[in-house]
Amino acid sequence: MGLFGIAAIWFAVVVFRTSSMVRSALALLFSQAALGAMFLAMQAEFLGVLQIMMMATEMAIMAVFMVMFMMDPGGLGEMDMTHQKGLSQAAGVIGTFAALGVAFLADWGTSANAVPDPQAQLRGLGLDLMERSMIIFETAGVTILTAMIAATAVAVATKRKEGHE
Repeated sequence: MGLFGIAAIWFAVVVFRTSSMVRSALALLFSQAALGAMFLAMQAEFLGVLQIMMMATEMAIMAVFMVMFMMDPGGLGEMDMTHQKGLSQAAGVIGTFAALGVAFLADWGTSANAVPDPQAQLRGLGLDLMERSMIIFETAGVTILTAMIAATAVAVATKRKEGHE
């Protein structure tokens, strides 16, 4: 499991170190797949497979849109992919110390005395998702799909308008 954690962190760093948006998307995919593998190693099969499937689909869609709409998606030019470096680094350092402070200083309470087996955990998660949270997920899915269609329509309309002038 530690190997997956190290891989996730390494690929997360690569996301910001590459000058290619496509390579950045692939690095993010690998980072999130390593997190999914960590879920699988912890016997949370549903969450692991869901993480890997969702991120694979999301990164594939993102890579396609980047190739379609970016000037240099392959990073072959001298394009600098970072902006506001000082502010970004300061925010990263502050965020790191804040996360470490929460991790080490928070009162996490006692560990659970008894943990249900993986099948019972999966059943409980499924019931929660299908009952209480279903309308939230359905609404979010339709909203995201609508936003993607609208963004594509606006981009295509803008390209057509620029081409006719």
